Amino acid sequence: MTPFWSAWIMFLVVLNLGITLFLFLWGQRVAIPTLADGTSGHVWAHGVLKEGIRKLPLWWVLISLAMFITGFTYLALYPGFGSFKGMLGWTAHGELATDLAANRSKLDPLLQRVAVQPVETIARDAEATLVGQRLFIDNCAACHGNEGHGNHLVGAPNLIDGDWLYGGSGDAILASIQDGRMGVMPPMGASFDAATVDNLANYVLSLSGADHWPSKAAAGQASFALCAACHGPTGTGNQALGAPDLTDHVWLYGGDNAAIERTIRDGRSGVMPAWRTRLSDTDARMIAAWVYEQSRSQAR
Repeated sequence: MTPFWSAWIMFLVVLNLGITLFLFLWGQRVAIPTLADGTSGHVWAHGVLKEGIRKLPLWWVLISLAMFITGFTYLALYPGFGSFKGMLGWTAHGELATDLAANRSKLDPLLQRVAVQPVETIARDAEATLVGQRLFIDNCAACHGNEGHGNHLVGAPNLIDGDWLYGGSGDAILASIQDGRMGVMPPMGASFDAATVDNLANYVLSLSGADHWPSKAAAGQASFALCAACHGPTGTGNQALGAPDLTDHVWLYGGDNAAIERTIRDGRSGVMPAWRTRLSDTDARMIAAWVYEQSRSQAR
């Protein structure tokens, strides 16, 4: 702070406190002219209401005096009076540094422990998974939701149902977080007419036992040969490609006939961004551990 602005702030503080203190002290001693009945002579409602004059209540005087003492004490102990640093030498930067050091002393042992353990082991560490949950909410909840239930609207998968596109091992989950994933379902609208898409959608529904038209499903079975290259001949998927299992009642973009038809006709393109540049290795491991533990606890 420059000398000019320091002096200006000091001037304003002295002026405001000085005027306020003067009015407080003067108000205790000033004599206000009154009539014989103790009123000021101001009346309302044709003389029914009269303005009385009373001394300030003692409680109000004591509280106000305490506030002045508190204000002067604060200015003496802490920064606030221009460039005066205060008798205690307190600074916001120093307070932050102290808090960060205290937090680091508590967090460092956990980070060191997590850095050398596999995700499956970290998942059994309650302290690590608690931190992982907070990191998940900060970084992943925008798409997957606070509890990891996913979002059909953006194609963000449910992470706690035990169903995995790329595998549910600790290493696979960690790889998804750090390196991201790119899922592509190519559009088939140019290859299939509307009737074939309808039949194929019914066949896909039949694979999971969902409601469908048996005749249409039978007609669509032959067309599924083109889909089997990724999803497998029985529709159980392929985690190496991120092709979902179509037989398990779990749907990334919705499992009704209209949603499946749209997927077949227009395709889907899902992107899980890579977080390696944003998250440290230990942060990513704790998130992966929380996701891993949540998926196992739901299955139990």
